[in-house]
Amino acid sequence: MRRSFFPHAPAFLHRFLLSAALVAGTAFAAVQAEAAPKTSVTIGMSVEPTGLDPTIAAPVAIGQVTWQNIFEGLTTVDRTGKVQPQLAESWEISPDGLTYTFKLRSGVTFHDGEVFDSSVARFAIERARGETSVNPQKRYFQTITSIETPDPQTLVLKLSKPTGSLLYWLAWPSSSIVGTRSAENNKTTPVGTGPFRFVSWAKGDRVELARNPDYWNKQGAARLERAVFRFMSEPQAQAAALQAGDIDAFPEFAAPELMQSFEGHERLVTVIGNTELKVVAGMNNARKPFDDKRVRQALMMAIDRNTLIEGAWSGFGTPIGSHYTPNDPGYVDLTGTYPYDPEKAKALLAEAGYGNGLAFTIKAPQMAYAQRSSQIMQAMFAEIGVTMNIETTEFPAKWVSDVFKGADYEMTIVAHAEPMDIDIYARDPYYFNYGNPDFNAVLDKVQLTSDAAEQAVHYGEAQKILAGDVPALYLFVMPKLGVWDRKLKGLWENEPIPSNVLTEVYWEE
Repeated sequence: MRRSFFPHAPAFLHRFLLSAALVAGTAFAAVQAEAAPKTSVTIGMSVEPTGLDPTIAAPVAIGQVTWQNIFEGLTTVDRTGKVQPQLAESWEISPDGLTYTFKLRSGVTFHDGEVFDSSVARFAIERARGETSVNPQKRYFQTITSIETPDPQTLVLKLSKPTGSLLYWLAWPSSSIVGTRSAENNKTTPVGTGPFRFVSWAKGDRVELARNPDYWNKQGAARLERAVFRFMSEPQAQAAALQAGDIDAFPEFAAPELMQSFEGHERLVTVIGNTELKVVAGMNNARKPFDDKRVRQALMMAIDRNTLIEGAWSGFGTPIGSHYTPNDPGYVDLTGTYPYDPEKAKALLAEAGYGNGLAFTIKAPQMAYAQRSSQIMQAMFAEIGVTMNIETTEFPAKWVSDVFKGADYEMTIVAHAEPMDIDIYARDPYYFNYGNPDFNAVLDKVQLTSDAAEQAVHYGEAQKILAGDVPALYLFVMPKLGVWDRKLKGLWENEPIPSNVLTEVYWEE
């Protein structure tokens, strides 16, 4: 028989007291839930990665999900942009700069249990630099002539010539250390040594990660139990998801015109930081009329960068005159090399034989910044008698196929996200089809020294050559526009490398 605590109370009182107890219990549970800090986070991204292995494909969205979360390197880059030890705890460089000896960490295992040692590190580097490699930054490993593994905790790289940027390059997502057993399947089921393990990928929607309980760095272990990356390309939907609390953070919010809508919000904050996102309108220097430097210079003078930034990105951005950002060592402000001057632009076009104007097509990705910038440039070019047709090109697949790999284009526009990537103009081939031996010689000087001050001087020289030759129209650097819950701490405000590092992220109590 069920016993009542109020044996003489009428039935309606029993029901009242039971309801009150249930309400009180629910309220108590709610208070407990509110008091306990959250252990999961949902991060919004505008672009879904094409795969999850940053060592075999170029799109930055891959590293924004996996770098420092799933995958790690011999070295890493911290939130200030400085190189730090990671799977290599220390290193020595020979006086001639041709031998790098790394002392590797012990006690490191991959998420599938494989032990990390020098043989695994050698495998990962050989895979990245081999003949059949599809590594997006294969050039980083070109000067490595041999790899030695005298013992499990020692890795020796022998170089053909000094490579002053090697430690920095080894920190990149494309240089991530992959396991011998798992590398083949990392594109869909990534396995690394990082603080988070891969759980699932619902294509078109999300990637889910979980904390790695066996992470080697106990002091740097993740504080979150779970992390979800949600993919949402439409800016209005991004804003709505943030407002509703369906997404905790959009570290790279794609609608600058909506940033003001979050001002004074009781739960959300806006954060404006620095990035390496250089918006440039690349030209196919091997095709007419862009094979004539005077045409490229005239088009540069037809652009009012400040007006373009206001119209394309709501005034958020910094004008640039070369392929370099103010965050980088040796930056030189070269926006005055070919400043806005439509009349001089017309005269230069006439000198080049295009006094009656010219016409061409720009292949512009569907992203808002590219479309808006193209439309504004179209109007500015019309002022000097130039007709630019806009062809929307799906990014990344179609753009990578047609422009990046095929160089089948006249003009394009894209935000180059890789830091310190001014050396792309020395690549042969590369989609700009630009070549200047003087420029290449300056970049060679950068690698001949590891002295930061000396490197900065050479980087300044390289910037000036590009500003004069104008192989691309240098427009502006996009800032990092972040919107996230004010109780969410540890996200990177600036972006020295494209990433969403979650190791230090936690919820404030």
